[in-house]
Amino acid sequence: MARSSSGGTPATIALSRAGIEFTLHPYVHDPRAASYGLEAAQGLGVPPDRVFKTLMAEVDGRPAVGLVPVDRQLDLKALARVLGGSKAVMADQATAQRATGYVVGGISPIGQRRQYPTVLDDAALAHPSIFVSAGRRGLDLALRPADLIRITAAITAQIGRG
Repeated sequence: MARSSSGGTPATIALSRAGIEFTLHPYVHDPRAASYGLEAAQGLGVPPDRVFKTLMAEVDGRPAVGLVPVDRQLDLKALARVLGGSKAVMADQATAQRATGYVVGGISPIGQRRQYPTVLDDAALAHPSIFVSAGRRGLDLALRPADLIRITAAITAQIGRG
């Protein structure tokens, strides 16, 4: 895997500064796509269970990040339970964009404006590398799950469903 040298997105800059290896994977983005995550998997030519979407939620009113494979849904009850909360709801798009500094469809779990409690679905641990948004639509990055856990201080748990 190669490291990004200079420039890039906040995610690639943060990874480079941390000395974490990653590879960039551009794909053609269609703004009319029904699912940005499934579009990424198809555009990258990888199974959907290796591509993880970054979802912003609010657990007891506090921002939190959940990462699940693009072909699964975030189980909000599981996310709340894992983070010691009682209730979780999805953040609206404007809140997610304001909190992370990224646009919806390009939200990366890495390099956000602030570090929020992050939970990575434990399905990621079955793969040597996974794909997450690099910080803009049409650009993903691949890295080892352990490196994603380290840079985001994520915990792993089963938070994806169906």
